[in-house]
Amino acid sequence: MSVPELELADWRDTVASLYLSDVDLAGFRLLRDQLFATHPQSPVSADERSRFPGLRYYPPNPDAVAEVGLRPASGEIQIETGGEDGVITYRRVGVCTTPWGELTLWWLHAYGGGLFLPVRDGTSGVSTYGGGRYLTDTVKGTFGRGLVDLGGRKLRLDMNYLYNPSCAYDARWACPLAPEENRVSTPIEAGEQIYLHV
Repeated sequence: MSVPELELADWRDTVASLYLSDVDLAGFRLLRDQLFATHPQSPVSADERSRFPGLRYYPPNPDAVAEVGLRPASGEIQIETGGEDGVITYRRVGVCTTPWGELTLWWLHAYGGGLFLPVRDGTSGVSTYGGGRYLTDTVKGTFGRGLVDLGGRKLRLDMNYLYNPSCAYDARWACPLAPEENRVSTPIEAGEQIYLHV
C-alpha cells in the first residue's frame, strides 16, 4: 500500500534533483515528461498518464533570458489558493525590471519559506495556461534554472523554464496564481504551453 506523503516527498526530491542536474534544456524537458508520465504524484491525472504524449513547449528562445537588477520592495499580500491551504501570505523580496515588464519576487511567509515568481503574460489564455505560469517556486524544488541569483542584487531569469502550476493539469489541484503586479501584457513566448488533455 502506498503512502501519499512519502510519494509527495519523493516527487519533490526528484524535481529538485532535475532542476539541479547538469542536463541541457532538451534533456531537462525529456526527463520532466518522463516524470509526469510515470510518477504517482504527477499532476497529470492517473487515467491520462498511460497515454500522456508529453508536455508542449515553445522552442528554445535565447531572447527569453535576461540579467536583471532586483530593487528592494516591502509589504506583503495574501493569495487565496482555492484549496485546503486557504490564504497564503507572501512578502515582497524585490521588484525586477525585465524586458517583459516589472515582476515582483515573493517570499512565502510560512514554515520553511520559499521564493516564488509567478507570471501572467500576453500568452496566458491563448497559448499558455490562463492563470499564468511559474518561473520558480522553491517550496516545490524548482530552483537553479529559471531564476538564478548572480549576487549583488542581480538575477538571471530564463523564461524557457516557465512552467504550469499543478492546477493547469487537473482540477484536483489548487494553486496560488499570479497577483496583479506579476501580470504583464507582453507575450513571453518561451517555456511550457497550455496542457492539452488526452
